[in-house]
Amino acid sequence: MPRTHPLDADTVAAYARDGAVVLRGVLGARELARLEEGIEHNLAHLSPLALVASEPDDPGRFVEDFCTWQDNPAYRSVLLDSALPHLAGQLMQSPTARLYHDHLLVKEPGTRQPTPWHQDQPYYNVDGRQNVSFWIPVDPVPLQSTLRFVAGSHAGTWYMPRTFRDQQARWFPEGTLAELPAIDQQPDAFRQLAWALEPGDCVAFHMLTLHASSGVGPAQRRRVFSARYLGEDARHAPRRWRTSPPFAGLTERLAEGAVMDDPLFPLAWPAP
Repeated sequence: MPRTHPLDADTVAAYARDGAVVLRGVLGARELARLEEGIEHNLAHLSPLALVASEPDDPGRFVEDFCTWQDNPAYRSVLLDSALPHLAGQLMQSPTARLYHDHLLVKEPGTRQPTPWHQDQPYYNVDGRQNVSFWIPVDPVPLQSTLRFVAGSHAGTWYMPRTFRDQQARWFPEGTLAELPAIDQQPDAFRQLAWALEPGDCVAFHMLTLHASSGVGPAQRRRVFSARYLGEDARHAPRRWRTSPPFAGLTERLAEGAVMDDPLFPLAWPAP
């Protein structure tokens, strides 16, 4: 049974307006220890979806992995039994919250590889406005290494998703979506949000909110777990290309436009 964690109206309104909010003290010490255990287990047992997102000459290492919660009891506990599902339902203003997927992001000390500006939803196989991602560090994250957001960028425009290292359009065909604006070159035109974080804190953001981050310092390890949830209006949107992450066999089980009702995406709130 997931924990409850009521949010005030101002936080819910800020999420709807800006597409990103900070939530302090969401996970307790026991949950944090469990999550850290899950992360270290994941790093020692990377899945076939894992990838190294940094260059070979990077002095650090940026490792990502996806969709391992079913084989990781610690992840499962945090995703389904913590306050995250209740928080998701409130932020999405949805009576239900369905687990979408987990995502591990670890930048080892000295990693200089930045995470470029992007949205998440264009890489996915879902449509709908009710969604939320939680970015949850188990290490302190200073302001210079935290996730940055463009406030209000979740309003509706989909920007062209590209590979992070060489900017290839492997998802939507060239010219079919808007190109990313020059955000860092126009600071007055794009209001940015960013928060330093301590273990137990997290940021919650909409899957269309533009976000980016820098590398990490030589003495800093940044282990982050992302938990993603879908609301009542989420619908299956099969693509002609491999989504990131992919969900093998899903198109045979779920029709286009169907509710995301599948064992891969269990209902997390309210508890079944």
